[in-house]
Amino acid sequence: MSSIKTIMKHPLIAPSLLSADFSHFAEAVAAIDASGAEWVHLDVMDGHFVPNLTFGPKLAADLRPQSRGVFDVHLMVYEPENLARAFAQTGADYITFHAEALVHSHRLLMVIRKLGKKGGISVVPSTPVSGIAELLPFVDLVLVMTVDPGFGGQALIPSCLEKIKTLVQIREQRQYEFLISVDGGVNESTASLVREAGADVLVTGSAFFNAQDKAALVRRLKGLET
Repeated sequence: MSSIKTIMKHPLIAPSLLSADFSHFAEAVAAIDASGAEWVHLDVMDGHFVPNLTFGPKLAADLRPQSRGVFDVHLMVYEPENLARAFAQTGADYITFHAEALVHSHRLLMVIRKLGKKGGISVVPSTPVSGIAELLPFVDLVLVMTVDPGFGGQALIPSCLEKIKTLVQIREQRQYEFLISVDGGVNESTASLVREAGADVLVTGSAFFNAQDKAALVRRLKGLET
């Protein structure tokens, strides 16, 4: 079986709407599509699991017809099982929740798959890969947080890159098929480190929305140009 990394020569880019102008979401997804980025990352925050609030399923449903990109929903909430079905109905493609947010993660992954969506598990910087080892056969995506979640514009925590390398090794050894996504401090200065560690999906926020030439930034994040 060929590994995902032998198939994907360059990572997918997933700009996060957390860093967009909240009064212009439609323009934000249009800019993502025009840039050549493949995914739209939607950070859903409840003000409890993380100290911030963002948006709910209605925004995702309203934006879905406006974009051709993959909708990558990241539930940074307690009791994510209460939102998974609602986001599945919006047309989300991936629904990722935090291992730290509930006990029965396997059950929720199976629910997400039964809804016809791809299920992901995420870990904060203080959670080791060993904490989700038993879930890896059942996930479609592992999201490694490289900052403490809740706010955009933070600097990447370098030690988190080791988790990416560990996940790559496990995936190769056991022939799993999950994607490895990285969220937090991904910009032109850090993208090469994340790529070299083995990430398949690069979530980028303020770096993308602050860029004058977003298409050029996407190419640089992918490693297609310097």
